[in-house]
Amino acid sequence: MRYAMAVDTKKCVGCSDCVVACQTENDVPIGYCREWVVEVVDGTYPQLEMEIRSERCNHCKNSPCVRCCPTGASHYSDGGIVLVNSKKCIGCGACVALCPTKILYLDETENVCRVSDELRCDKRRGCERVCPTGAIKIH
Repeated sequence: MRYAMAVDTKKCVGCSDCVVACQTENDVPIGYCREWVVEVVDGTYPQLEMEIRSERCNHCKNSPCVRCCPTGASHYSDGGIVLVNSKKCIGCGACVALCPTKILYLDETENVCRVSDELRCDKRRGCERVCPTGAIKIH
């Protein structure tokens, strides 16, 4: 079984509650994030359109961060969720360099790459729980 996350961009109001929930649940340090809100403005004044999108790790099916890891620390968990096992990580940073969404980071205090060893979107679903408009759905 592979998990999926859908974000209804018509419902997203850009409040960033999902960003805070993800950072809190997964102990992501200040200055880094695994989830973020993007505002895209299109058009020419006065005919402007704005789209607000909540974006995050795509847990790619053929993930470059998993493919490049020399120790197998970057791996797929149940449901296709990308994780980093800090006990296997040597801190080479290859996964950080190749991550297409730039959510991986090098934890310099422990010299290991991080997504989060504890990330379990399939169970916690903090971002889905806190969304005031119901824009986020995890299946």
